[in-house]
Amino acid sequence: KLISKIDSAIRRIEDGTYGYCEATGEPIGLRRLEARPTATLSLEAQERHERKERTLRDD
Repeated sequence: KLISKIDSAIRRIEDGTYGYCEATGEPIGLRRLEARPTATLSLEAQERHERKERTLRDD
């Protein structure tokens, strides 16, 4: 699974979309990318996604 995430990150580097949030199109913070180079969502978008996921799981 990690290899597929790395491959995806490399494709995003090649097509110029690396470092931008897939949900909002805004830049992903450098600290987040340093901590998780394969991140596809900004910290805020990831937190929203996790809250929504928790809500759906709790229902």
